[in-house]
Amino acid sequence: MKHVLITGGAGFIGSHVADELLANGYRIRVLDGLDPQVHGEQRKRPDYLAPDVEVQVGDVCDKEAVRKALQGIDAVFHFAAAVGVGQSMYELAHYTRVNNLGTAVLLEQMIQEPGRKLVVASSMSLYGEGLYRNTAGQACEAGERSLEQLKQADWELHAPDGSVLMPVPTPETKPPALASIYALSKYDQERMCLMTGRAYNFPAVALRFFNAYGPRQALSNPYTGVLAIFASRLLNGSAPKIFEDGLQQRDFVSVYDVARGCRLALESQQATGDVFNIGSGRPLTVRDVAGKLAQVMGKQGIEPEIVGKYRVGDIRHCFADISRARRVLGYEPQVTIEDGMAELAAWLEGQAAVDRVSQAAAELARRGLTV
Repeated sequence: MKHVLITGGAGFIGSHVADELLANGYRIRVLDGLDPQVHGEQRKRPDYLAPDVEVQVGDVCDKEAVRKALQGIDAVFHFAAAVGVGQSMYELAHYTRVNNLGTAVLLEQMIQEPGRKLVVASSMSLYGEGLYRNTAGQACEAGERSLEQLKQADWELHAPDGSVLMPVPTPETKPPALASIYALSKYDQERMCLMTGRAYNFPAVALRFFNAYGPRQALSNPYTGVLAIFASRLLNGSAPKIFEDGLQQRDFVSVYDVARGCRLALESQQATGDVFNIGSGRPLTVRDVAGKLAQVMGKQGIEPEIVGKYRVGDIRHCFADISRARRVLGYEPQVTIEDGMAELAAWLEGQAAVDRVSQAAAELARRGLTV
């Protein structure tokens, strides 16, 4: 498996996976459409891509481009996807085309010569709410918060007796609760890959990424990861906007840990046919993360703006149980949030960002997608 194709490999996570694989003796080819929302209107090869990476510019929905990209390839990382919970709720056709149709086109080309290993990027978003326990300590699925509850700024999940449910690490065994078109499409991607791999007898693995952060995030894309969005605001001297009360808990994982987890999944024979959480295993509130980022960027004077509104498709708490990845893949996060934030801040010093967050928020509000 020494010659590897990464679809979407010019992006944030894909480029780091390319670096990880190059450092371990692999040859890398990338198929990427260089989406202007991520790469800018010029759609040029990113400077951060290693010179040894071969880039083929093409649409993952174009079977000829995919067929050409697969020539001579031993294994595939499928990262090509439209990303963004909020945007997916009004660009339904675009997200379905890129994520669902693009995956189908790739799989149809792969089954022409079955045998290549496939690792697909899935997402924690498909869980919806994470796993919870009630006051008796029993694990339970929380369901969704009602519109009436959210209008009253009652953000937490409640048991039938009214008590507040407590979030706990979410394992891969939790059934999906698909709260957005993006989440639905990511679930489709992973199921399609695992199903087709089983039917055609080629090894396939799905990795459910949690909130990855680090250098190379698309700072001018208002639908990218939350830390990149906060960084874009802070670079422009504006306060990060936080929905609800900012106490929602997420799992923030360094992109270097994600890249290592991807390589381990590729190299593990025991991983075939399974799904794995790739996160830090450590919950942090969104408000706390915004404060940490402002501090390392030297922007302590800019307090986050707590919006007090709900965005359709958002969930309250979700952080990873990574015990399966530890046991099967040998995955262990190595980058602390403190070290990861410090490196992110150092990278941000040389960056510029077009702040489109207010524009994106206005678009959601205009369509009735915030409460």
